[in-house]
Amino acid sequence: MRRVLVSLCAVVAAVTTGCAGGTDDGDGRAPQDPRPRALTWQQELRVADAQQRLTKQCMERRGFTYREDRGLTLEESRPVRYVQDDVAWARTYGYGGRIEAKSLRVHERNPNGTYRQDLSPSRRVAFDTALDGGDGARMLTASLPGGGETRKRVGGCTEEAERALYGDPAEWYRTGKIATGLNALYGKELMEDRRLTAAVRAWSRCMKKAGLPYEDPQAAREAVRVDTGRLGAARADEAFAAERRTAVADATCARETSLRAVATARETYYLDRLRDRFGKDIDTYRHLGRRAYDRAVRIVPERD
Repeated sequence: MRRVLVSLCAVVAAVTTGCAGGTDDGDGRAPQDPRPRALTWQQELRVADAQQRLTKQCMERRGFTYREDRGLTLEESRPVRYVQDDVAWARTYGYGGRIEAKSLRVHERNPNGTYRQDLSPSRRVAFDTALDGGDGARMLTASLPGGGETRKRVGGCTEEAERALYGDPAEWYRTGKIATGLNALYGKELMEDRRLTAAVRAWSRCMKKAGLPYEDPQAAREAVRVDTGRLGAARADEAFAAERRTAVADATCARETSLRAVATARETYYLDRLRDRFGKDIDTYRHLGRRAYDRAVRIVPERD
């Protein structure tokens, strides 16, 4: 159980990142709460697409070709979190195994990397400088809630795009590392939370009744991954059918046991206890994200 809930801390929290599965756009708080809401995964994707569009326009102004990556549809881009309770999505995509393979193929054929490699050495340096500032770019630093520091190079068209969306790339980076890293401070308590562990046990009992005796969602997915590898390419259709059956049962049991609602509520509880220390940074991060989304809708359409 401990291994599983470590994964839960990192991937279930709509309350911090707004990326939990499902179609709602809430973050576990009442609608009248005046604090800024986290972005949904659909909104985050649109912001990312807008950043690519702005980067492309900037690179073209500097004399380079730059291709946007929109290889996946909107539904294919849905993040598969620890708690996945969308039965219809699972029936079509399973756990997203084929989507992962498609995404890998898209990135392996990255046209920007190919374009860069075909440039002369001097033009390659110019391309790098135009894109992210090259070796002379400034470094952003951010302290992590659990201790330590992280750094990011920023410059060129990447910085220009971030500035157009978020306003201050440094503030966006700093508050983002805080808001998305808070689980390091409450992870142990969440892992041992009685309500959460009870919900996971209820999910496991539900799965056992369906003939799938897994301790937790991560165990189910790991088993599917192992079976897919064992069956190989020659039996890929059989493997995918099994993946979908397990994913549908997983999502169905998650709904029947309200696992996502329990997980989100418990993480909200632990996160709210940190608001006296980090509330301003969380709200700033969400506010900058909201502002970026408002700008993104004027730059790119939502994916089909």
